[in-house]
Amino acid sequence: MARKPAPKTASTTAKKPIGTLPERDVKTIGKLVGLSEMVVKRGMSGKDPVIHIPLRTKSNTSWNRKKGILEMGDAKADRPLFDLKTAKQFMQTMLHASTIKDLIEQGKTSSLRGVFYRAKHTVAGTKENTFDTQDESDPILEDLEVSLGALREELHIFASTRGNLVGNITIIDKGDEINARRMGSGGWGIPSIVEPSALQFGKCEAKFVLHVEKDTVWQRFNEDRFWEKHNCILTHGGGQPPRGCRRLLQRLNQELKLPIICVLDNDPWGHYIYSVIKQGSISLAFESSRLAIPDAKFLGIRAKDYEECELDDGVKITLTDNDIKRANEIAAYPWFAENRPWQKEIAQLLKNGFKMEVEAMLQKDISYITEEYVPQRLKAKDWLE
Repeated sequence: MARKPAPKTASTTAKKPIGTLPERDVKTIGKLVGLSEMVVKRGMSGKDPVIHIPLRTKSNTSWNRKKGILEMGDAKADRPLFDLKTAKQFMQTMLHASTIKDLIEQGKTSSLRGVFYRAKHTVAGTKENTFDTQDESDPILEDLEVSLGALREELHIFASTRGNLVGNITIIDKGDEINARRMGSGGWGIPSIVEPSALQFGKCEAKFVLHVEKDTVWQRFNEDRFWEKHNCILTHGGGQPPRGCRRLLQRLNQELKLPIICVLDNDPWGHYIYSVIKQGSISLAFESSRLAIPDAKFLGIRAKDYEECELDDGVKITLTDNDIKRANEIAAYPWFAENRPWQKEIAQLLKNGFKMEVEAMLQKDISYITEEYVPQRLKAKDWLE
């Protein structure tokens, strides 16, 4: 009888000599080794091993008025090993650190899901799992990012692809030349790792980037060849844009000097998406310098559009109590609180008592938004900043 193969307990992939790794990888490994040495040193000296985790909270976040972005403060939380409340998280943090070190040394990358399964197992002699769900795993990876001062991409971790691009630009993606002018109806899927080491820009004739909230609206713009008629790049992020999409938008803005113009829903959530694109988010404030686009513009949909575009009552969606609460919270953000046009916009939304999706414009005509609404607003420079 054939003998059943023994289960694999370690990767069979050979590790690359440190001297052959890119400088960025060597630096990241140095940070990981430094973290482990700090833990060992404290333990050997009789002190409680502890990891210091910078707080990703509103109270530890401030708005840098001069830069126009959110920034993380210096407050940290201790994660000691010998504390029943934090022992498991301590172990999880070190497990993920070990997995990341292996990935870098092997020259490989993994998805968030893959890292979760790599570290998930039952602790010997118990019925306890190291991780039960990915909801436990992802925040630990973010803790490592901010603790090490290393981007997720530097940890060789990628997220699911979400968002698409089409338009007058050529992109070199890990050596492959992507002509975004010839991407058919589906467009080019924006990856989560878009750093200069992985992705470069080739020939670009585009004059601006039009970022729309959802793929359904993006499909209308793409089918109508808006990007070709108006010489632009057309993107979407599937709602709240993921980091890869936001980072790509920022690179297009900073490196190619392309204005980023947003078409989002007329509701507090559309306003919030714009805020995140423009200023950054509280949870990722430590990455604002590479994600935020302070000069991004909000073209619409606007609270005034119901009357100006002569829309039917059928497009109205009554504001909920949660919508009203969220709108007031957004109005109090420092970058909106001192912005009269935005205060007027949010006040008009609340006065209307209803919100509208971008798709409301399709009521006028299937191509009204691509052939009239957006072109007219662009020509008049009628947007909020």
